[in-house]
Amino acid sequence: MKRAGIVAILVTAVHIGSAGIGQSEKPNVLFIAVDDLRPELGCYGKKQIKSPNIDRLAGTGTRFANAYCNVPVCGASRASLLMGMRPTETRFVDFNAYAQDEAPGRVSLPGHFKDNGYYTLSNGKVFHHVDDMLSSWSEAPWNPVTESGNPLNYLLPMNIHPSDSAKKRGYPFEAADVADDAYFDGQIASKAIADLRRLKRKGKPFFMALGFLKPHLPFNAPKRYWDLYPPESVRLADNNYPPLNVPPQAIHNYGELRHYTGIPMDGPITETMARELVRGYYACVSYVDAQIGRVLAVLEELELTDNTIVVLWGDHGWQLGEHRLWCKHANFKTSLHAPLIVSVPGRNAGQRTDALVEFIDIYASLCDLAALEKPSHLQGTSFAPILDNPALPGKQAVFSRFIFGESIKTYRYAYTEWFDKQGNSVARMLYDHASDPDENKNIADVNGMQQVVQDLHQQLVQHREKRK
Repeated sequence: MKRAGIVAILVTAVHIGSAGIGQSEKPNVLFIAVDDLRPELGCYGKKQIKSPNIDRLAGTGTRFANAYCNVPVCGASRASLLMGMRPTETRFVDFNAYAQDEAPGRVSLPGHFKDNGYYTLSNGKVFHHVDDMLSSWSEAPWNPVTESGNPLNYLLPMNIHPSDSAKKRGYPFEAADVADDAYFDGQIASKAIADLRRLKRKGKPFFMALGFLKPHLPFNAPKRYWDLYPPESVRLADNNYPPLNVPPQAIHNYGELRHYTGIPMDGPITETMARELVRGYYACVSYVDAQIGRVLAVLEELELTDNTIVVLWGDHGWQLGEHRLWCKHANFKTSLHAPLIVSVPGRNAGQRTDALVEFIDIYASLCDLAALEKPSHLQGTSFAPILDNPALPGKQAVFSRFIFGESIKTYRYAYTEWFDKQGNSVARMLYDHASDPDENKNIADVNGMQQVVQDLHQQLVQHREKRK
């Protein structure tokens, strides 16, 4: 089935039509990041979510069912992806920022496109901070958060002046009856739309990175998106308990959420609060989906779709009560598994692949898709061939890490091992995704699994040594 409709990704830099900017043979790139987005989308089979625009995008290209981030926290995941390099015990260890001197002489993904004649723009949250990797961009990065003086984007008095003054934050959600542009993501979409119109006139190929902030906490979205999910329709996770035989290293106190009014500093949250959190997360996904739809509609209006690469990704997953956890910062599938959608003009459309890929592969893939030489520092592998043949298996294994937990994911198994500062193994967990896709029973110490554990342990050890 060939692509038809809104958006696409290009596999080779052949001339593909006269609608592109300046009729250039170089494809444009629209690079869409969505903060804390797990694969909770209609196109991923989650029918409780209303995400028609992302679903439509998936219908024009390839949806990766087994894409994994390399570290489940915003700053480090983005730095790793945008540099095409694996996180280590020292690289990207500052999860809130990324500095050029952490990888001297190496160029970021947008910087590489800039060096190859592209006009590069950053709108919203791309790197973690707007001043990260400034040399990557043709213009100063723009993020409404830095200009607002109201970084949590609260609009309602109860949150601007929280009742719990000790926490200094309002509730972890908000549903003001306002227009889309009242919250940051609507402003980001409007800025991107204005830039697309300007870029159309500029006559150069562009790489526009577009970073939407929701569904990151707090779950603030216009009321109309909350209304899509009546409270009685919200279902809670059916595995709201720690996995059987799980090591304590795997469970955290979701400190990111504890700072908000209405959340206790320790212990479980109430069922009522849990339902509002899930509802707020869903509302934010639908809100961001609408903003993505606005941008893609203008891309089509400007007749840029036939010469534009579009990639949509979530920087990592997010727990919604599974295993009695919230937020990310874990080595479970709920933190590591994330959506990835790519689409190619004139290529196969509406296809799914089960191939294993990891986020450091995106940089190498985009180089192939735009026919750019790959920098020597890249540690990922291009998945461009999978776009032509989604039956290809991808990698035999992908790797993620968080603090002292190192994870390996094969097609069937997910294995994590924790190491102390001296490199000694102190805990482990193993899940069989064929029989236990939700990771409810750690079988690392079950009779009959010794060889599987040993094989995966050896792969992790080899990976750690090679990664250094």
